[in-house]
Amino acid sequence: MNRQAQPLPASSTDETANPAPKTEGEGGIAIIQPQHIGVANPAPAPAPAPAAWGWREKITWAANLVLVILGYAGILMALSLLKKIDRQTGYAEIAAEAAAASSQAALLTAQAILNAERSWILISVEPSPSAENRFTVMATNRGRTPAKIIDTVERTRLSIDEEHLPRTHEYTEEKRVGPYTPIILLPGESTAIKPFCRDDVRGLCDSEERFRRIETWEEKIYLYGKIIYRDLTAPVDSEAHETNWCCWYIHGRQNSGLVISGPPEYNTHT
Repeated sequence: MNRQAQPLPASSTDETANPAPKTEGEGGIAIIQPQHIGVANPAPAPAPAPAAWGWREKITWAANLVLVILGYAGILMALSLLKKIDRQTGYAEIAAEAAAASSQAALLTAQAILNAERSWILISVEPSPSAENRFTVMATNRGRTPAKIIDTVERTRLSIDEEHLPRTHEYTEEKRVGPYTPIILLPGESTAIKPFCRDDVRGLCDSEERFRRIETWEEKIYLYGKIIYRDLTAPVDSEAHETNWCCWYIHGRQNSGLVISGPPEYNTHT
């Protein structure tokens, strides 16, 4: 028997073509819809009410104020003290400088007293009472203590004038036959150092021409030297003293003379 096919309902065909989604209870997949989250600004916090000042806060504030005032006063006192210390330091420096100046003055005074009391050998020229145109260079102790002459050196030199003399003393290197005999001079005593007379001029001139130049003063004769002595009251290891001297022999046609002359370097005392 032939059965005719029954047409399916349209709804069944649509359901087959597009099946409806199953629910979670029917074994399907649950579709979760995202939730919308809104963020709102928080409300501002209310301002704290000012705390009430109790007796503790007042005491604390007063104590801090007192500490600040005391600290400021301490700083002012410290600055004042530093200024006083600075002034005192300045006064101490001035006093130290005054003491040093006073000590220096006392030292100079003591040295001046020692120099006044020590021996001083000075040079002078004396004409011979027994011979005409004869002179002697004399060393005299003008100090107040005895002096011991330990050596003497002298030289005679021809020069146009004192400006042409050597700036430093030049002495001949002559060996003594024997040791020098020391001479002790008491205060006021003198001793002869160098004699010179008119007749000695010829011995200095190596020619008549030079002697004529001496007579016409185109050349001059200078005698110079030094005396080395010690003060007898000074320590043995003390430094010796020196007296440098220089004289100019004036040769005239009939009379002559001998006077202290020469550059300052040739007339010194130590």
